[in-house]
Amino acid sequence: MKLFTYRSRPPLLFCLALSLVPLSCPGLHAQTPAVTDGSGAFATGNYRNLFAEQGHSEQEITRKIDTAFNQLFHGDPQTQAVYFPAGNNANGPLAYLTDWANRDVRTEGMSYGMTIAVQLNHKPEFDALWNWAKTYMYISNPHHPSYGYFSWSCKPDGTPNSETAAPDGEEYFVMSLYFAAARWGNGKGIYDYQAQADQLLSTMRHHPVVTGPTRFGPRTEGPEVEESAKMIRFVPGVAANFTDPSYHLPSFYELWARWGPPADRAFWAQAAEVSRKFFVKTTNPRTGLAPSYANFDGIPKKTRFPQSSIFGYDAWRVASNWAMDWSWWHKAPQEQVLSDRIQAFFASQGINKYGDLYTLDGKEIQDTHATGLVATNAAASLAATNKARAGEFVKALWDSPIPSGHERYYDGMLYLLNMLHVSGQFRIWTPKVFPSITKPPVH
Repeated sequence: MKLFTYRSRPPLLFCLALSLVPLSCPGLHAQTPAVTDGSGAFATGNYRNLFAEQGHSEQEITRKIDTAFNQLFHGDPQTQAVYFPAGNNANGPLAYLTDWANRDVRTEGMSYGMTIAVQLNHKPEFDALWNWAKTYMYISNPHHPSYGYFSWSCKPDGTPNSETAAPDGEEYFVMSLYFAAARWGNGKGIYDYQAQADQLLSTMRHHPVVTGPTRFGPRTEGPEVEESAKMIRFVPGVAANFTDPSYHLPSFYELWARWGPPADRAFWAQAAEVSRKFFVKTTNPRTGLAPSYANFDGIPKKTRFPQSSIFGYDAWRVASNWAMDWSWWHKAPQEQVLSDRIQAFFASQGINKYGDLYTLDGKEIQDTHATGLVATNAAASLAATNKARAGEFVKALWDSPIPSGHERYYDGMLYLLNMLHVSGQFRIWTPKVFPSITKPPVH
């Protein structure tokens, strides 16, 4: 039974309703951090390359990733590309990254595109995407209830489909901007990456609760975090008082606890610890599958969206989130248990044939074998302890073709992001003004 043909967040009507409601890495770490920084890549500067561990050469790996980037960003516009140049304005070139299946532009994809661009050192594409996001998606009216956020969905011509935010987009915007500041240095205006990241990160926590008009009727918006739970919310609309497990990014929060606005560093340090525990609470104890939406206590949240309480498209990303956290920090051994658990489940379903939608206890709902899920399951190998089984998932990603055609947006972004994770090329770029020995505040 096929619930939906798209692979991304739910259709607009659901979200609008809710809104109402080892490679060494020279130069990244010049000094040895304290033991409180864990023993992962942040502390050592060493990133596992799982493809190299399987015998692939550096040249072969680089060629494979470059080919994927070139196809998804600059390939045939009808069958391959999701990145599209869109002219120029006073700030320079513009480009958007589109969800081809749904014919819209999402902060999810724009921020993923920027993250990929900074990791692969493609500054022109990064700047063009950021310029488009600031030009068309950013809500600059101080009287608007979503002031300081980005409209989560727009048409390719820049017209908003929504004037509310989706916090995963803001999270990846912030992280990519900090990395851009470190890798390329800050420019002026919207290209003062660090200042832009600081401002957005502060807004995410401190946005006041405001009710006001939008093009789509009155909305009440507030912060993107639930202060009492120390968690990211599904949407900043205060009526939607729950979370999305795939929005939990403790690996990022650890960095914000060091680099972000000083007044908020203790919060992000606590949020990292909370999210690590939340992964255990919200995943099924046998399958390791997480729901698309969950209450702050981890219990699946059922809404009108049919995938809300099952392992849906959003939930694919949860395993790669905890695996990235383990890779960078080595602070939460339970993430190894979770990787072993979810890989054991999918291996039991057939390494090359498992479906992509499941109930949390493991009943298959849709039998499509999607590349995006293959990619996140491969990234889970970064935290897995069963090396033989983990290697099978890595090989499955290596053997997967670059996504093309109708579903190439979500599958393609997850393919490329997780190719970077698995190859050790998704790295921490530390801003020079925040040396790696900077400690998070004690709390």
